[in-house]
Order: sequence, then C-alpha cells, then structure tokens
Amino acid sequence: MPLVPPGRLSASTRRRPAVRLPCARSLAPLAFPAACLPASAPRFRPAASLRPLPGSPCISASSASSNWSYKLQNMFKNTFQSGFLSILYSLGTKPLQIWDKEVVNGHVKRPQDEDIQSNVLEIVGTNVQSTYITCPADPSATLGIKLPFLAIIVKNLKKYFTFEIQVLDDKNVRRRFRASNFQSVTRVKPYICTMPLKLDDGWNNIQLNLVDLTKKAYGTNYVETLRVQVHANCRLRRIYFSDRLYSEEELPPEFKLYLPIQISEQDVPVTPV
Repeated sequence: MPLVPPGRLSASTRRRPAVRLPCARSLAPLAFPAACLPASAPRFRPAASLRPLPGSPCISASSASSNWSYKLQNMFKNTFQSGFLSILYSLGTKPLQIWDKEVVNGHVKRPQDEDIQSNVLEIVGTNVQSTYITCPADPSATLGIKLPFLAIIVKNLKKYFTFEIQVLDDKNVRRRFRASNFQSVTRVKPYICTMPLKLDDGWNNIQLNLVDLTKKAYGTNYVETLRVQVHANCRLRRIYFSDRLYSEEELPPEFKLYLPIQISEQDVPVTPV
C-alpha cells in the first residue's frame, strides 16, 4: 500500500494488471473480544457518542401499504441479487447518487489519488461524528441487500476513521456493527457491536462476512443489510456486496485496483533514427 506525482500518467509510466490489496486484519476473522491497537493508542471520543444510524437502535421491519412505498423503503429488495452489487464507485458519473452526506468542518470531494492516479471519493473532517456519507439517502429507506459479504476499498489517511453497517437478523431486530481505528477492544451490546479496525498504509480492502459477524456477536442469523454509513477520514474507491469471497483472479476488471508503476529509462524502447 504503498508514489508518483499526481496528474496524468507520463510517458515513462505504465499500468500493471492489478495489485492485490491487503485485507483489514482486525475484521476477518474477528475475535470477541480482541485488541488490535496498542494500549497507548490515542482515543478520539467514545464510540457510543457517534451519531447512530437512522432507525436505531431497534425497530422492527415495517411493511408498506403500497407498492410505491415498499420500493422506497427497500431499494434492492426486489432486485435479483447474485455475484456483485456495487453501491459506490468513485469513477461513476454520480458516485453519491443513492447516498446522502453530512459535512461539518470538513469536505466530501473527488480528488485524484497520487497512488493510483485516478479519481477517488475523499471524506475528511475535524470530527468523525459530523462528517459522513450514508446510504440510502432517504433516512426512512433501507437497502434490502441480502448478499452476505461486504467489501470496502479504502485508503488509510492515518487519521481517525470509522464506518457502520446496519443489518436485520432473523429475530427481526436491527443490529449495528461499527469499526473504528481509534478503538482497541470489541464490545458487544444488545443493538450495537463496536470493533477495532487496523489498516495498513495506503490502500486496503476491508472484507466483512456479515453472516459470521451476526452469528458471533448475537447468536442470530443474518437476513439483510439495511444501511451503510462511512465517516471521515478516508478515501474510497468502491463499496460493494458479493455472494461469496472472490479471489483476485476472479474479480471483474472494474473491481480491481490498478497501481501505476515507474519504469526506468533503460526499459523504455529506443526507436533508431
């Protein structure tokens, strides 16, 4: 994880096929409890002080009276779900089309990342609580995604960072999983499980087995994902769900992260005059 200067690729730069990203080691597999940061690691604020996801802590899934409201509250409920389902891609025309954002003393913008020399979504704020993006954009809606694996391709900015996933289990209870790089132990409460997150330098591929997390934390069965919320501070390439874990070779090209590499002058072919 990891540099080349920002900007367009120069004549002396080419792309190699793909680079395998390291996974966030603190989430797969996850031990309860676990300590993934040194005891002296600084704390930003108690994780419980973060703004909860809409509808938390416990709201039973409600049925809508009309087809229109049903579709509004369950975005992907009637969508055939198999393989991959992407909810954010930094190179899309409107990467936040189904997302809402909240920004206080920070920004959400799309700069060019110097490592991959491509546009990414950057979320930066002085307070992780008050700067975030959330999906779906409508606070009364839910995703309704049943795919069990979530992947977040994220860059470590070496600042405080946290994200939350809200799921529904077979007890019809909404549970939240919050991962933070400023927390050192796992804590399981009736409606929220907070977990430590350790990222390598540069780009990371965070992979979560939601079935396994729900079973280990609450002893219940995962039904579907209701909401995803990503707080400052990070850079995002893609967020997607999948029906299983895929190897790097099995991933579609658009789901891989390409890193530019420098080649020396002697590697550049010389055309005789």
